[in-house]
Amino acid sequence: MPLLIAGTIEIPDSIDTAFDHGAFEPESRRVFIAHTARDRLEVVDADTNQHVATRHGFPEAAGVVADKGSVLVTNRGSASVAWVDAHTLETRRVLNTGRRPNGVAIVSSLQLAIVACIGDETQASQLQALGLEGDRRWSIDLPGRPRWCVVDAKAERVFLAIREPSMVLVARLPDLTAVQHWPLPSGGAHGMDIDHGGGLLYVACDGGSLVEVDTRSGEVRREWPLAGGPDATFFNPKSGRIHVAIGDPGLIESIDPRTGTRTQFVTAVGATTTALIEPDRLYVFSPVHKGVLDLKGA
Repeated sequence: MPLLIAGTIEIPDSIDTAFDHGAFEPESRRVFIAHTARDRLEVVDADTNQHVATRHGFPEAAGVVADKGSVLVTNRGSASVAWVDAHTLETRRVLNTGRRPNGVAIVSSLQLAIVACIGDETQASQLQALGLEGDRRWSIDLPGRPRWCVVDAKAERVFLAIREPSMVLVARLPDLTAVQHWPLPSGGAHGMDIDHGGGLLYVACDGGSLVEVDTRSGEVRREWPLAGGPDATFFNPKSGRIHVAIGDPGLIESIDPRTGTRTQFVTAVGATTTALIEPDRLYVFSPVHKGVLDLKGA
C-alpha cells in the first residue's frame, strides 16, 4: 500500500528553518519535534493534527525519543539532554552530556538515557548511559562519529550506528560493557530502527543502501538500494514496512522486507526526518511545507 497525503500541520516560524528528529509518545498521543534552528521543542497532537505548544530553551535541539510519558531531547548547543514530561510539558531535569549530543534512546524500565555524543576537537565521540535521576553515569569512547541508536526489547543491549568506519556498535546495558563492532557493507551508517519481534536491525547508510542485520549474531542478512542519502528510518511492526527519509531529492522510500516491494512518496528537498505515529501514519518534518507533512498508510 503506497503512502497517501492526509494533510499538513503548520508550525510557527518555520520558513527557512531546520528540523531534526521527532518522536511519538503513546500515552499522551503527542509528537515532539526538535526545531533545531529555533532552539525549540514543538508539540503536535496526533489525534487532532494540531500544533499545540512550543517549548523554548533547547539549544540546537537534535535527537528526540519518547516512551511511557517521558521525552528526551538532546541539545547540541549546550552539551545536555533534557527530560520532559509528555503530559505537563515541563522539563523535569537537564543532564550534562559530552560535546554535541545527537542520537538518543530511552530505557524506561531502567530510568536510563542513552546519548551518543559527536564530540569536537577537544573531546572524543562518546556513548553515554545516564540515570534520569542523576545518580548513575557510564561512558565509552567511540571509534567514529555516532548517528542513531536503539535498545532491544529486554533492555539488555544498545545498538549504535557509527558513520565511519561504517558499523553497528553493540554494548551491554546499563554499564556499556561487552562492546562488539559489527561492520556493514555500505558506508556511512545513519538512520536505524529495530524489529523486536523478528530480531532484526534496519540500518540506512549514506552509501545508498538499507542493510538488514541479525540482532543476535551481527550477521548481515539482506541489503536493498536506496534512492539517495538517508536520514530518519522507522520500522512499523503493524505493516512490516521500513520507511526511510531521503532529503535529496526529497522522498520517503518504503520497503517491505518480506516481499522486497519498494515504493516512493515525493516529499520535498530538505525533508530528512520523520516520526512514526502508531498504527499507520508517518509525519514528515519539512520546512517547504512549513511544518509537518502528514502521511497515512505507513
